[in-house]
Amino acid sequence: MLANRRMETIWPWAAAMACFLVNHPALAQPVPGQAITLERAVSIALDYYPSVRVSEAESRDAAAAIKLARTAYLPSLDAVAGINRATRNNVFGLLFPSQIIAPISGPVLNTNSLGSAWGSTVGLTVAWEPFDFGLRRANVAIGEAGRARAEATIQRTRLEVATLVADNVLTLIAAQQTVIAAQAAVERSSELLRITEALVKADLRPGVESSLARADQASARAQLFQARQAVREAKASLAAYLGLDANTLNVAVGKLLATPSEPSQDTALAENPAARVQNAAAVESEARLRAVDRSYFPRFTLEGTTYARGTGALNDGRLLGGVNGLGPNVHNWGVGFTATFPIFDLPTIRARRESATARLEVERSRYDQVLVELKRHRDRAAAAYQGALEVAETTPVAVEAAGAAVQQARARYQSGLSTAIEVADAQRRLAQAEIDDSLAKLNIWRARLAVAAAMGEITSVLAEASQ
Repeated sequence: MLANRRMETIWPWAAAMACFLVNHPALAQPVPGQAITLERAVSIALDYYPSVRVSEAESRDAAAAIKLARTAYLPSLDAVAGINRATRNNVFGLLFPSQIIAPISGPVLNTNSLGSAWGSTVGLTVAWEPFDFGLRRANVAIGEAGRARAEATIQRTRLEVATLVADNVLTLIAAQQTVIAAQAAVERSSELLRITEALVKADLRPGVESSLARADQASARAQLFQARQAVREAKASLAAYLGLDANTLNVAVGKLLATPSEPSQDTALAENPAARVQNAAAVESEARLRAVDRSYFPRFTLEGTTYARGTGALNDGRLLGGVNGLGPNVHNWGVGFTATFPIFDLPTIRARRESATARLEVERSRYDQVLVELKRHRDRAAAAYQGALEVAETTPVAVEAAGAAVQQARARYQSGLSTAIEVADAQRRLAQAEIDDSLAKLNIWRARLAVAAAMGEITSVLAEASQ
């Protein structure tokens, strides 16, 4: 009975959690050994890889900078309260502002006494700039441009990580396909060795034929071991991006051995996150220039103050004693309007403006350079895609012809019309043709991915490859 009640309590929670993980597959870690698709691998990397989290934290920092800039519109309100016991000797004279000598008010006395009295003060001061010729607005614009740049940086980082992970997945699958071809080559070499040894034992072939077959088998095994090593290295590289154990990592081929759809180049290169980051940097530099242009203006401030003071000393030098002066009992208030103007800051502001102007030109030139580089990468990737398609059309023919050549070579060998070397050469050509065929198909996807990365959007490619 109690167990049933517990199950009734746990079941809704478990069902809700399972539904959540289904709707958010990136949060559910794959089962060790379970094959993950290309799209899933990218999703795991985007959740795990630290550089993505760094960019997101920088975006939050930029958003906080905007809030900080907007606080300049608020008035300042300062409150003070204090109690002291001190002497009240005062002399005439002017002093420059100092943090060591404490200010004192009241008439100058003819005596110099070390007697002390209580003093107290409490007050409020409020100040507000009603207008600033757009300086605060320009500082807010700097913060907003910084946030836009940080957000674009997140997208650029995610694109870079996704592209790297996808490339690592393709590398791993290429290594696995090489292992399959190498394993087939080992099996064919073992079959050749079996046939050769049987013919040698029957004195139908010289003993050197058996040695040649064993050498061919050893060479095929060495290629298989090298291919397996390449798989282990590719898994280690991919596992670093995913935060998974390389020994249990397994990827699904999906449609990566089929021909992908034609790449679209309708998206403007300016929408690429790299271009957006650089454009945001130019906008930020432009905002900084506007802030500098608004620095050489008067600063107008509305001010108001109210305060009260208390003292235990009289104007004739007498001290009241006791607790007199601990309570503020003399009140004052005042309001005012002040204007300050940095007269001699003009040379400094001019130099700052020249620097800001040069920085703006630099960022705009870099933006143009980014567009040129993106166009170059896109055009090269498109050319590689067309070349990979043409190569992929020839490799099946090569595989078929190499397979037929192996069969003919074996038939000739068993009929005594050729040697083991000819069979081994035919088998090596078949193994290489099978590897070339697999790599040709994967190279199409690699070029397709490169075109999409240059355009700034690879989601559709990932989805197509993982279907």
